[in-house]
Amino acid sequence: MGGGRYQPSTLREEAAVPTAKPAVHHPLFARFYARVSVASEPAVAPHRAELLTGASGRVIEVGAGNGLNFPHYPATVSEVVAIEPERLLRQLAVSAALRADVPVDVVPGAAEALPVKSEAFDVAVASLVLCSVRDVTRALVELRRVLRPGGELRFFEHGRAPGAAHALAQRALDRTVWPLLFGGCHTARDPVGALRRAGFELGPYRRVRVPAKGPGLPTSSCVLGTARRPREDGD
Repeated sequence: MGGGRYQPSTLREEAAVPTAKPAVHHPLFARFYARVSVASEPAVAPHRAELLTGASGRVIEVGAGNGLNFPHYPATVSEVVAIEPERLLRQLAVSAALRADVPVDVVPGAAEALPVKSEAFDVAVASLVLCSVRDVTRALVELRRVLRPGGELRFFEHGRAPGAAHALAQRALDRTVWPLLFGGCHTARDPVGALRRAGFELGPYRRVRVPAKGPGLPTSSCVLGTARRPREDGD
């Protein structure tokens, strides 16, 4: 388990790999995130568990961070390929993979240029990652590519708040300090709308607040649900 080995059946042919994005390097934010994410797990872990309940087969997870999803993968999952571009977080994810109950391979790569073959996975997981990818549309097109037709995308993302005042504040943060301070994170993106535009079929989803109680944060408005690559879809 773990350690960054590719399975031959999932490795994308070298000649077909698109031009890679520059490596993500946010060492200060990575250290901050590693601490804060662990401290936040009591509030977040139940949503991770709900996100991954019932997943099966071969899974690709993008933006795996420090591997906090890994303990929640059920035994019905045969393999997880976990993509993480930030070096420090990837090292932490490798350690987490060694403790996982299912096989997890942690590999470098960007969501916009996944280094795996098309239609290689039954399930894709996007968990608190679409806020910080450089190109949301490209990332979702890539996820659609690597899923088999009819394959499922499970998503748990924060995004645009429902209230006008809150959403206005989010947009102001996104134009100024927030992405600089928090590793490229944006608070006002619309993950559900982005999934529709990328050609996914939306399944059930619901809005959740994280944390459920206490003062609201710019990232408190979240959505958790599923989508599918259309069965008739093909590259």
